[in-house]
Amino acid sequence: MKIVLDAGHGGHDPGAVANGLKEKDLTLCIVRHIGRLLREYEGVEVHYTRTDDRFIELSERAAMANRIGANFFLSVHINAGGGTGFESFIFNNPDTKTIAYQNVIHGEIVRAIGNVKDRGKKRANYAVLRETKMPAILTENLFIDNAGDAAKLKSDEFLSQIARGHAQGIVRAFGLKKKATTQPKDDGKLYRVQVGGFSDRKNAERLAEELKKKGYPTIIV
Repeated sequence: MKIVLDAGHGGHDPGAVANGLKEKDLTLCIVRHIGRLLREYEGVEVHYTRTDDRFIELSERAAMANRIGANFFLSVHINAGGGTGFESFIFNNPDTKTIAYQNVIHGEIVRAIGNVKDRGKKRANYAVLRETKMPAILTENLFIDNAGDAAKLKSDEFLSQIARGHAQGIVRAFGLKKKATTQPKDDGKLYRVQVGGFSDRKNAERLAEELKKKGYPTIIV
């Protein structure tokens, strides 16, 4: 399954700007995290319209997805205009699949981000929705010019919650299965992380934690 992730705006087009934030930076951060999460599932090819700070025309974003024969297109944005909350969009004249995907993905995002106003599932004549030949959804994740929303958007953990909601929505909508993970064979060794080998204890603790995640018994000395 080919999924195209589109980080809104970029390059000389920053998108909405307020409260020390730029939409183009937030969307790229969220999209990259969504991609990392989706790569944990079987049969998923993740493609991006951009992976850095560059400008791409709206029509070209849709054309990229069309060229690779994507099965799904997701465009991530941050809202502006004095409101608050989350909303999602599909094209004005959607097929039944797209409607079903929006229902599932929208619900998962709302659940993931918690105490945020649900502005609803909407339809619009946006270029990336109109010109893509596969089911496509555009999300507007809070309002950059609302002080309360902006405070949330400044939190890396909250951006991760947004990304997890998008990823989980796609997983549920398409019935994706997580890749099997294999634990490393326990060779009976206890791995010791020497604090003196690092600039500070935090670095040593970070390495120890990584080893533990991989299944290696570890202590810090």
